[in-house]
Amino acid sequence: MNAQTSTVTGCGSSACQCASTSAQMAAPTACINGIALHAPGQRPETEALRELAYSELLRQHAVMKGLLPRHTGLTAPALGEAERKVIEAMVDDEVPTLQPGEDEGQRYYEAHKQQFVVGQALHVRHILFAVTPGVNVHALTVHAEKALLELSRKDVPPDRFAQLAGELSNCPSSAQGGDLGWIGPDDCAPELASELFHQKHSQWGMGVHPRLMHTRFGFHIIEVLSRRAGKQPAYAEVRERIAALLTMQSRARALHQYMSLLVGEALVEGIELEGADSPLVQ
Repeated sequence: MNAQTSTVTGCGSSACQCASTSAQMAAPTACINGIALHAPGQRPETEALRELAYSELLRQHAVMKGLLPRHTGLTAPALGEAERKVIEAMVDDEVPTLQPGEDEGQRYYEAHKQQFVVGQALHVRHILFAVTPGVNVHALTVHAEKALLELSRKDVPPDRFAQLAGELSNCPSSAQGGDLGWIGPDDCAPELASELFHQKHSQWGMGVHPRLMHTRFGFHIIEVLSRRAGKQPAYAEVRERIAALLTMQSRARALHQYMSLLVGEALVEGIELEGADSPLVQ
């Protein structure tokens, strides 16, 4: 009886190391115009690979413009300090950054006045329902909504919030009934700062916020115990700050469009990059 020849490599178990090794070796090599971004079977994590791709796009563009020497290898070279400075100068020369006009600054100020208030603060307590790996988010939301509904009733006992915080909150502040003390916009997660201080409807008043607040940490029931209004500066006092902010936003948009054009003109293999085939528009 002749033995059959097996074409299966590895043990076949998904838990075995040989399975992960085979999967890694099978991962495609990412290339920009035929230049590999990494060695075969050594594919970096997504974000690191994307950074390598953008760096190689810029390097090849600099070579095309005669700013850097040609590379004779088949794998993208590491960029040294001198090469990086050449590329930065090239980008500064090719990417326009428009300075905002006075009217644009005024419009931004009127639309985002709350963002510039100084000295404002809230005395807040909260109950955190943390979203952790493996948690049933739907069940957690239902649990949080049930607690919020109870705390929103007019006849709720004054000490009930502190009791629920001690029982349910995943924040260390639960030991103090959820009390976070006085906080300003810079003292809390950006999502909370936006909701509590920067939104036009953020001045909803005292008491329990009527809906759950979502942050990177999970769901929050928020109660405002007291507030300091702060001072609204005149436009002239924040004019330079607004101009710098709008200039930075303009620069970011221009850089994004610039890189999209380079992607659109290149042969990109083994990695997804956002490209464009239209002229650079500011």
